[in-house]
Amino acid sequence: MKFDVLTLFPDTFNMVMRESIIGRAQENGLVEVNAINIRDYSKNKHKKVDDYPFGGGNGMVMTCQPVLDAYNDLTKDLKSKKPRVIYMSPQGRVLTQQIASELSKEEHLILLCGHYEGIDERIIEEIVDEEISIGDYVLTGGELPAMVLIDCVSRLIPEVLSSEGSYSDESHYNGLLEYPQYTRPADYNGIKVPDILLSGHHANIEKWRNQQSIERTKQKRPDLYQLIEKK
Repeated sequence: MKFDVLTLFPDTFNMVMRESIIGRAQENGLVEVNAINIRDYSKNKHKKVDDYPFGGGNGMVMTCQPVLDAYNDLTKDLKSKKPRVIYMSPQGRVLTQQIASELSKEEHLILLCGHYEGIDERIIEEIVDEEISIGDYVLTGGELPAMVLIDCVSRLIPEVLSSEGSYSDESHYNGLLEYPQYTRPADYNGIKVPDILLSGHHANIEKWRNQQSIERTKQKRPDLYQLIEKK
């Protein structure tokens, strides 16, 4: 899976995306993350990438020229189909595990990170396939949301994690929250691990974990539980 990120702050990705699971996935050739500096494409002598909005209003808006030139340069030599372009925006559909699973089937994604008061609408009309948000709140820019999406999608790519169970048992994969987890020691300051987990009876453990997932979802996320009940 290849991620190309159009951003004003490429060093953010160069630091964070080289660590942990995503860093190892890149070393193993399973994932590729490239951060492209939009400012490099500005034709303004001061490398300016924003301007005041027509009609007035607060803040500045990213202009068409640097963004579209960066995109055109990125895609000019591609022989395969056009990559899916995602604009990280609070106006987009909210990222879910289902959406991450859908995106993990792609071979190449281009993520566009806005800043200031956003981007010129003509950029969206020209190159963006969809807008995705990571929640109903506003951040300073699209870099953090893009990294969240890359992490969320990458871990679903085969071989990035040690096994499918590493993600298929997690919260949201099947609509339920994950069951509680315990590790050694079995008794810590008088607080004991549930006996069922020490029994060695895998069928009963699986049954217990499933019940715990249902109860935890019902308690912590009744909105998700109601959706499951309707199915």
